[in-house]
Amino acid sequence: MRLGAYPCEVKSGTNAYRAYGRKRITERHRHRFEVNNAFKNELVQSGLIISGVNNDLDLVEMIEVRDHPWFVGVQFHPELKSRVVDVHPLFKDFISAAKEYRNDGSES
Repeated sequence: MRLGAYPCEVKSGTNAYRAYGRKRITERHRHRFEVNNAFKNELVQSGLIISGVNNDLDLVEMIEVRDHPWFVGVQFHPELKSRVVDVHPLFKDFISAAKEYRNDGSES
């Protein structure tokens, strides 16, 4: 089981990078599940973007879906670092993207 803070390298040009505004972050974990690296290439070929990795442990930390307005999945718990007066960057960027999507008239 992974507990505590672990480093993550964020891929430039992704929603995650836009949210964080930097390439190296640290996030808190509390889980025992990981993306199976044996399927990484197949997932990427099918449209998944691996937007964050832990290079030390060779683990996928964040994913995104290509051609989606804002889809970010994470292996960590952003809620553990979010506060009312200091909202986590992923939550803040998700709300901004949802507002932009609504204002563009893009909803179905």
